[in-house]
Amino acid sequence: MHRYIARRLLLVPLVLFLVSLVIFVLIHALPGDIALVILAGGGDAGMVSEEALAALREKLGTDQPLWVQYGAWMGGLLTLNPGLSLWTGEPVAGEVLTKLLVTLQLALMAIAVSWLIALPLGVLSALRQDTWIDYIFRVLSIGGLVMPEFWTGVLIILFLSTWFGWVPPLGYARFIDDPMRNLSQLLWPVLALGYRLAALLSRMIRSSLLEVVREDYIRTAWAKGLREQVITYRHAMKNAILPVVTVSGNHIGYLLGGAVVMELIFNLPGLGRLLVDSVFHRDYPVVQIIVLAMALVFMLVNLAVDLLYGWLDPRIRYS
Repeated sequence: MHRYIARRLLLVPLVLFLVSLVIFVLIHALPGDIALVILAGGGDAGMVSEEALAALREKLGTDQPLWVQYGAWMGGLLTLNPGLSLWTGEPVAGEVLTKLLVTLQLALMAIAVSWLIALPLGVLSALRQDTWIDYIFRVLSIGGLVMPEFWTGVLIILFLSTWFGWVPPLGYARFIDDPMRNLSQLLWPVLALGYRLAALLSRMIRSSLLEVVREDYIRTAWAKGLREQVITYRHAMKNAILPVVTVSGNHIGYLLGGAVVMELIFNLPGLGRLLVDSVFHRDYPVVQIIVLAMALVFMLVNLAVDLLYGWLDPRIRYS
């Protein structure tokens, strides 16, 4: 187990290096010039003088060859100092970390809510197969799969604003400052994000549990006179939950991407919103750090899922 974890962790720097190289090339291949965006300020770019443009490019360092810019950026990363934002002039690390905490809270709460919804619904739907309860849950799960998150979020805002006069707040309260206000602000985007994942997980739990309950050891448990709750949660669920755990972990990256839309719809200052603004402003250092942070989170989550899988299934041995 320890050797397996060590090998996986040793791969992290290599993967991050490849991700950094790819995103650096792609972001610099985009049309546009950060110096021109700053000087024009949304106005006529033809009014900007070449002298001012060249001076700002020299100040920002964007006049250097790409390999020099990449080397300087990587040097900053190795010293834990990724530099300053080209647009705001603020330290990139502090700005990205603040936004990352908001996005991670949103994604983790969405996963928790999806499990709270999917687990009882999936189990009950499997145990009451082809009954009216099963039909209702199947309709709800199919509805969650066919509706994208942004549409669910728009419907939530439309319903709340029409019936209760609620609109997304303009300000954001951090959890450490005002926990109740923070949770109330994240409630609806969490439900919009978690509904789709809950629909997927409940379908998987239902199908996996239906397959497991037909196994011989489950029939033996019934023959021994064990209660339904004991058979379901102590024997059947331990095997039925394995593929669901894998899918749930892999959807962390999906939720980080879906959080971009939710942050825009519900006016949340998260990492996705910062990424969109940074791409629009051609703020290369911020975009590159955000992508690296997402890649690192995704790799660590996948490692955690693999270890959890091995803990749930003792037949798996990591050598």
